[in-house]
Parts: sequence; C-alpha cells; structure tokens
Amino acid sequence: MVRLPALSAALGLHNPRSEAMAYHLEGRLLEVCNCRVLCPCWIGEDPDYGTCDTIVAWHIDKGTVNGVDVSDRTIAMIAHVPGNILQGNWKAAVFLDQRVSPAQEEALLGVYTGKLGGPVAELAKLVGEVVSVQKVPVTFTVQGGHGTIQLGDAGYADLEPYKSASGATTTLTDTVFSTVPGAPVFVGKSPKYRAKVDKLGIDVDLKGHNALQSTFVFQS
Repeated sequence: MVRLPALSAALGLHNPRSEAMAYHLEGRLLEVCNCRVLCPCWIGEDPDYGTCDTIVAWHIDKGTVNGVDVSDRTIAMIAHVPGNILQGNWKAAVFLDQRVSPAQEEALLGVYTGKLGGPVAELAKLVGEVVSVQKVPVTFTVQGGHGTIQLGDAGYADLEPYKSASGATTTLTDTVFSTVPGAPVFVGKSPKYRAKVDKLGIDVDLKGHNALQSTFVFQS
C-alpha cells in the first residue's frame, strides 16, 4: 500500500520545488457512487449509508503537463470514502488509460497526486492512501448528456441526466465540495453501476444511484 505523499517518490516523479511546474487541462468528468440521488457529499453532508464507494473519471480532451501532451487520455479512481467526504482519508485505486505513455503517466500522476499544485492539489489532499496504480482498457463516452465509463474489469457505470421542465440539463453549482473545482455539474443517476476492487473492500452492483457529469478547465 502506498501513502499518497510518498506516491510521487515511489514512481520517480520530480520534486516540484526543483523546477517550474505548469499544466492546462480541459475535459469531462463522469462520477458515480452508492449514495442516493442527489449525493449529499457535494454539500458537505455525510454519505447516505455512512460511507461512500465511488468511481471518478477525468477524461482530458485537450491538455499539457510541463510540455507533455496528455490529450485524449483518461485518469480515474475507484475510491472508498470512510465518512464525511471533507474529512479525507479516502482509500483509492488509480486507473490510467492503457494508451498512456511513460511520460504521460508521470505527468498525469504529478497532477493528480497534487505535486504540481493548482486546483487538483486541493482534491488530492483528501486521498490518504493509494492501494494500486494500473493501466487498463478505458471506455469514456459522453453523448447528449448521457455518459459511460468502464475501467477494465474493475468498474463500470453509465449516466442518465435529469432534465428541467424546458428540457435543459439539471445543474448543481456553488457546492462546498467538487471533483471539478470551479465548474458546475450536471445531475443524473446511474442505471447500472458496478465495481469490484478487493484491496478496497469494494464489491457493488447497483441501479438508480447517484451520478454526475461535468466539464472542467484546470490550470496551474
């Protein structure tokens, strides 16, 4: 098991204080968890069932990290949140698109371990332990507000958005917690959500639970 502060050293990432660090990432988020709709974690309340088991995936449509092009790549995690989400101590398994090159892997992990600062660093602080990092075949699709994420054999979820009376996608903004800091999210539910990661004690197969979709722009 790897503690998050030690993850960059274990993977041979550079010391962020030794050189200028910068990233610009534009993309889309898909997220699902075992909470009911709407997930209380986003407004700082406790998970519906006391703990939260979630898949969070960021697909980078366009982006660079210290000059490394990471466009059309996905990084995701399956995580167990032991209580109120703002208290941290998440335990996570990290998944990278199998097409990720060694340079892209170092770049993405540098961002998502918080070593490169910026908005993602605040989110990374909540992860207390990373049990694994692996490359798997990844499917990430968003079409007309509907979305699908698949991480090898470890996790799968799809998303159907809620709509207003006029047909606009229902949006959640100005929340105390976000996996896409600074961006609104589109609220939905997952017709099918399954995940199995033995190291996390996660084995779920659910229908009709919370799901979220968003776009993001992260830069440091």
